Amino acid sequence: MKHITRLVDAVSSYMQLLSGVLIVSMMVTVLADVTTRALFRMTDGSLDMTFIGGIELVKFGLLFTVLFALPFCVDKSQVVVDLFTEKLSERKKAFLESVYFVGYAVLGTGMTIRFYHAVGNAVMSGETTQDLLIPMNYIYALTTFATAVLAIRSLLVAKQRLCTAMGFNA
Repeated sequence: MKHITRLVDAVSSYMQLLSGVLIVSMMVTVLADVTTRALFRMTDGSLDMTFIGGIELVKFGLLFTVLFALPFCVDKSQVVVDLFTEKLSERKKAFLESVYFVGYAVLGTGMTIRFYHAVGNAVMSGETTQDLLIPMNYIYALTTFATAVLAIRSLLVAKQRLCTAMGFNA
């Protein structure tokens, strides 16, 4: 089980790295789009370096930035109100944490199932993006992968926290 946990942690770490690359590429895309449109306006259209699909690139970049960052960050960025948990023992806090990580796993599983079905629907309908004409089934498939990793990692973290709550080494 530790090998699976290490593998999922490594995959989520690489996804986090890719998320950072995507956010930088989004900034570059926005900068290039604004700059080329300004040049087009300043030259009254004689210098046309504008490109189609900048908004789509940013839109899907944002989607994948968030989805690729979630699996890595799921256990690192929880806000806990100490007022409600300050009198609880560490084991009870770990049990409570395992409950909401199971909730994340259920959420990730539901999203994975929904996007898995969307892949098939997009293949049958031939749905594409508006500007770049990228087949939506590729986007849905990548989204399915990201949400599946979120569900698996959340479940593994829930297991770890539950083992901690029960006094076992996870």
